[in-house]
Amino acid sequence: MTANGTEAETEQTIVVLVENKAGLLARVADLFARRGYNIVSLAVAPTHDPAFSRITIVVDVESAPLEQIVKQLFKLIHVVEIAVLESGYAVERELLLATVEAPTATRGQIVELVDIFEGKILAVSSGRLTVSLDGRPDKLDDFEALLHDYDIVELQRSGRIALPKIGRQVPRLRAVG
Repeated sequence: MTANGTEAETEQTIVVLVENKAGLLARVADLFARRGYNIVSLAVAPTHDPAFSRITIVVDVESAPLEQIVKQLFKLIHVVEIAVLESGYAVERELLLATVEAPTATRGQIVELVDIFEGKILAVSSGRLTVSLDGRPDKLDDFEALLHDYDIVELQRSGRIALPKIGRQVPRLRAVG
């Protein structure tokens, strides 16, 4: 618990803008592995400018202090900017894909669950459904928990992506040099 009585956050979202260079993601992963930092989620893709990529890393701040993680990231070549996104100051999304057993007796329940969560049915066979859902990580957590009432054949989540909310000041740390 924190001083104001709320539960302390154990995860922190860090968004790293990097030059789009071969091997950089491997160096980031290696840094986390060598230091024993726990990555909860990792997503990377080019930005609107193909010269840069954005890496969204959700880290377990119980495994290492956030300040130490940021310092280590700035030591990597080609890091341009780092933003630490506080809860409530970011728009966060994930994608979930799942194939579930859907016999006639439960197919309607699964379809209804997908509809309630505003998901999509991507593929249908005589005994299975493949569904997708995108949204806030907590929404996907809730959907996944309910989906466990059915026989999940396969499930994959994309990892979190995030941007600062419009109109919110987010400290952006720039690489020196």
